[in-house]
Amino acid sequence: MKALRFSRNQARYAAAMVASRLRPGSGGRWGPLSLLDNADAPDLPGDGWVRVHPRLTGICGSDLSTIDGHSSRYFEDFVSFPFVPGHEIVGELADGRRVVIEPVLGHAARGFEPPFPGAAPGDGDDYRHLICGHLEPGIQTGFCESTGGGWSTEFVAHDSQIHEVPAWMSDELAVTLEPVAGGVHAALRARVVDGDTVAVIGAGPMGLVTVAALRHLTTPGSIIVGAKYPVQRSLATEFGADVVVAPGELTRSVRRATGSFMIGERLSGGADIVIDAVGSQESITEAIGLCRPRGRVVLLGMAGVVEVDLTALWHRETQLVGSYTYGTERLADGRATTSFDLAMELAGKVPFDKMVSATYPLSRYVDALAHAGEAGRRGAVKIAFDMRSERHRGLNR
Repeated sequence: MKALRFSRNQARYAAAMVASRLRPGSGGRWGPLSLLDNADAPDLPGDGWVRVHPRLTGICGSDLSTIDGHSSRYFEDFVSFPFVPGHEIVGELADGRRVVIEPVLGHAARGFEPPFPGAAPGDGDDYRHLICGHLEPGIQTGFCESTGGGWSTEFVAHDSQIHEVPAWMSDELAVTLEPVAGGVHAALRARVVDGDTVAVIGAGPMGLVTVAALRHLTTPGSIIVGAKYPVQRSLATEFGADVVVAPGELTRSVRRATGSFMIGERLSGGADIVIDAVGSQESITEAIGLCRPRGRVVLLGMAGVVEVDLTALWHRETQLVGSYTYGTERLADGRATTSFDLAMELAGKVPFDKMVSATYPLSRYVDALAHAGEAGRRGAVKIAFDMRSERHRGLNR
């Protein structure tokens, strides 16, 4: 099979870190990522496992962070090397069915009892299973040596991770379902009360899908989004934002919407909910400053190591809530469902496929990662690898 493999190589990792500071996405050229034309396919770990042949696989912000040498060392014990990246996947099974993958390698995939009946892979209040069982450590497909990942022509997945794609759904729409599920989870973690003012920092893929989830699954009074690039502003409006402004205008817009005063450089009040879809030192500081006293900040962007003055968090009694992946969701009407099921529902209402701006074959991975690293500046949102032609050639050899 053909695969992009990420190895443990400190020298090349450091080179990627330096190069990506000059040009995001440069880790594809300088980092420990290599294209293998004749890689061994991973073995099936046991019963309930199937082989999946990717059709499209997205390039996620966490993938870029890893390739560019910026990921936190927190994850070192939750990853096994070498691994094949890629977790935003629409693929095909041997019987021809198209599927999307719920990447978390949960209890069922690792041979343990789920934390409760019907639990989603991401559920549970103890993460020991992520390093135990018959698989090598790995938080998700795409970060585990045993399973492979979506940046390849073949990998393995457990039945608990499989969601069949309906015939009406295009590959381009299906490949967005994983980030959409993450946006659903973030929107529901925000616990929006009817009429709340919600501010969203960042309009990359995760910010955009969260806007859509807020609009369709909650009842805010207003959704205000800070979006840097024209394509992001256009999609944020189409996906449900009430007000879309340049990042530098977000504080003014929240002040106007909430009737807040300025105390020095800070708002006296602020938005009821702020969702940080960036995860930088600057965005976390801004999120806390935009949130009213006793409001809630949801950290959706992968933050890594940052230095933030938390005095305002303490003084304003702000709740800081993390939002990672997806799981079982309990809606206001009492319905229990999952983030992925809700993502499927939203995909029938919102044109998420408009986020897929360009696709590349695996052989052009350096160009693909460079494009993803500079997506907004180049008028793009989501970049993906396209293995459909690779699969066709493999079947006809």
